Parts: sequence; C-alpha cells; structure tokens
Amino acid sequence: MLNSIGDAAGIVWKYLDQNKSASVTKITNETGINKNDVQRSIGWLLKEDKLVIEVVGRTEILSLK
Repeated sequence: MLNSIGDAAGIVWKYLDQNKSASVTKITNETGINKNDVQRSIGWLLKEDKLVIEVVGRTEILSLK
C-alpha cells in the first residue's frame, strides 16, 4: 500500500506543479486517483513540507510551496 500512496503523491505533486493550485475534488477528477488516496497523498506531501493549504470559503485549495 505504501508504494501506491507514494506513487499517488508523485502524481498529485506533478499535477500541482503543472496547474499551480486545485481543490481535492478537482485533483481527484482530473487524475483518476480515488479520493482516499488523494487524501493520503496530501498527508504524505504535508509531512515532506511540500504543500500549502488555503481555505477559500468552504473549499481547501492545495498548492506547492
């Protein structure tokens, strides 16, 4: 399972690198990664100090540091 989370984190990182910022829903829809794995990827990237989370209204917007 850890390899798949690491792979998903890499895909999320690349997506944000290309798109600058996005919500979890947008990342899930556009990458095809299931929402649970996107959430795990967010944890992975936060632990690595790679993400910024900004709350806009009720939506969390993710971007790279």
